[in-house]
Amino acid sequence: MAITSAICTSFKQELLVGTHNFTASSGDSFKLALYTSSATLGAGTTAYVTTGEATGTNYTAAGSALTNVTPVTTGTTAVVDFADLTFSNATVTARGCLIYNDTDSDKAVAAIDFGGDKTSTAGDFTIVFPSATATGAIIRLA
Repeated sequence: MAITSAICTSFKQELLVGTHNFTASSGDSFKLALYTSSATLGAGTTAYVTTGEATGTNYTAAGSALTNVTPVTTGTTAVVDFADLTFSNATVTARGCLIYNDTDSDKAVAAIDFGGDKTSTAGDFTIVFPSATATGAIIRLA
């Protein structure tokens, strides 16, 4: 079992048929769920799954809502950004996460491997998103 960082293949096709709307004020709702090293996530992931999802104090199954920022272009690249997400006062261990579309059948967007287990014990577990640049944004189309 492993988590591999990837934009999900199904997401790429779904973009071309207009499935996902990242517009901040009127678009879809996206969530982020945490997973342990027993999860299998990657390019082939098509939807949110409970298998291998993290459990702990102040972490709820299915994760938490992301605050998205309306997509922009930077040069010739379109980028999507999210506000950093904090699971407050949490006791949880996670190896990675899945961003998914909570509005549209929990369709998978991106799987992210943290590179190792990350743990908080009665503290804040924070996902810090990279800057919304052509080379750094968490979701970018070049």
